[in-house]
Amino acid sequence: MVKIFIDGRNGTTGLRIDERISGRDFELITLPENMRKDPSARKDAINNADVVFLCLPDDEAVNAVGMVENDNTIIIDTSTAHRVADGWVYGFAEMKGQREKIASSKRVANPGCHAIGFVSLIHPLVAEGIISPDAALSCFSLTGYSGGGKKMIGEYETDGRDLLLGAPRQYGITQKHKHLPEMAKMSGIGKSPVFIPVVADYYAGMEVSVPVFGSEINGNINDIKEVYREYYNSKIVHFEENIDEGGYISAGAYSGKDDMQISIVGNEERMVLVSRFDNLGKGASGSAIQNMNIILGLDETTGLNI
Repeated sequence: MVKIFIDGRNGTTGLRIDERISGRDFELITLPENMRKDPSARKDAINNADVVFLCLPDDEAVNAVGMVENDNTIIIDTSTAHRVADGWVYGFAEMKGQREKIASSKRVANPGCHAIGFVSLIHPLVAEGIISPDAALSCFSLTGYSGGGKKMIGEYETDGRDLLLGAPRQYGITQKHKHLPEMAKMSGIGKSPVFIPVVADYYAGMEVSVPVFGSEINGNINDIKEVYREYYNSKIVHFEENIDEGGYISAGAYSGKDDMQISIVGNEERMVLVSRFDNLGKGASGSAIQNMNIILGLDETTGLNI
């Protein structure tokens, strides 16, 4: 029986991973509350596990990887620490050729939530020559507050909270967001986009939008649709042409789910590429479970809510 250890199990991503593997034919290694941060106990758990999910801050994730003393333990890291690092496979299986790399890897870096939305939209268009690698792009990403972890969830859900939390809040205002290196490298573009992440007063759900002028692409809106249809036709990531919800597009449409919708709206002159998913689903735990399934040779949708 496959042994699994979730290092950082009590965080938002760790709890969602725990839910997704509950009831499956795995042995879950757990630590008593008073030992879950004990380095020796964690080291033993990591080395006794077949699969380890790291749901930790970056520095702690690096330290955890350093605890591995065997050639068998598979690490799936949900932190930012290894997403552009040598020796790690980027865990977005829908990139061409990436599923095979994940299947044979013991070090998988789970994509960031904002980043996977941007990469899902831009990577195939760069690969097919529709968007130039030299393109100067921008990205607007709307997310629920659960993406900020337990501290932010507490801030939003406490009585007598700050009134400013009732309206959407832009952050990453220095244009140095930690997802930017990943967004550029995995999309195949030479420069990071102007990135506008916004957190709003709802629990979960994500809507990543990239505006594009028709004059700046090699092709037209139908060419983009055809590329997306070819790339994204699975149960987990799928292209949908008509996403108009009465003149609106809700960022909460995929809350609680582990799949992702890719689409495009607008016209030949001005168009917007749109990716919708759950920041805790395909943006975190859903991708982690999918990557584990691929490595273990299982149906990659097993345990996912799609």
